[in-house]
Amino acid sequence: MSRPSWTVPDLGVGVGLRVPHYRTVIEERPAIDFFEVISENFMVDGGKPLYHLDRVLESYPVIQHGVSLNIGGPEPPNQAYLQRLKHLVRRVRPAWLSDHFCWTGTSGNNVHDLLPLPYTRQVVDLLVERAKRIQDYLEVPFALENTSSYMAYSSSEMSEWQFVSEVCERADIGLMFDVNNVYVSAYNHGFDAYEFIRNVPHERVVQIHLAGHTNLGKYIIDTHNGNVIEPVWDLYRGAIELCGPVSTLIEWDDEIPEFAVLQALAERARGVRNQGLERRAARQADPRAPSFALGQSLIPTPVEASTHAAGWQQGGPREHGAAAIEAAP
Repeated sequence: MSRPSWTVPDLGVGVGLRVPHYRTVIEERPAIDFFEVISENFMVDGGKPLYHLDRVLESYPVIQHGVSLNIGGPEPPNQAYLQRLKHLVRRVRPAWLSDHFCWTGTSGNNVHDLLPLPYTRQVVDLLVERAKRIQDYLEVPFALENTSSYMAYSSSEMSEWQFVSEVCERADIGLMFDVNNVYVSAYNHGFDAYEFIRNVPHERVVQIHLAGHTNLGKYIIDTHNGNVIEPVWDLYRGAIELCGPVSTLIEWDDEIPEFAVLQALAERARGVRNQGLERRAARQADPRAPSFALGQSLIPTPVEASTHAAGWQQGGPREHGAAAIEAAP
């Protein structure tokens, strides 16, 4: 794995900036290291969105995260969209910005969902060419995020981690690494979540996302609703051990709680991050030291209820055998 031709700072631990928290953030200036905004919410000519964004920028670093770039769509990313995005970049001056390994529509129609891609050489080549042009045009480090998925293509020629790694390396872009999405997709497709975090280009991880999800028994939906569960904290601890000090963000987008709840989650993330960094330092001093990430395996499949070696037990009916699966909604 090659080193990127650019570097990004470690901003610490932040949360997503959402409308219910504007007053708290602007008036009280809580102890949060940075905020992340959804780019499309601020790609406007004026009004309240930009007014509130400017007030936040007075006190905090802000990172842009997009959901409608459509980098994997049948047509190239829309030039008017890229122009508006670049205009916002010049206002925010983010240390990096990101979108997703996905497609979101065709012929000008946006389905407002992050649709999965087939993991083929042809799609790798397509994304590499587009990502290079986008990063050059925006003039800021650009990253793509691994998405959660609920279906797979029979045409895929490689694993998801091989796919995202090759695109990031060849395009010289960053990886926005969503650890919750790793867990969700591992559950839905039956692969080893730890194998995923071990085999991405760690030097290219610009930021890590943590979020809650909804377990429906037979599958998990990435709803960004609720607390981060223990298996995801375990994966995050291992990812930090492998990646080092990487900016980390708590996402919560449905049934948004009071800001204090997010702030408490951010503080827990800081503590888990420190544990991962301590283990990383210990392994650098002595490669024989125990590891959070190496030698572990997590394949959430419909088997008898079992307890993970780290001490947690997977939740949801799926893990409690075929009878529970039949009874699940």
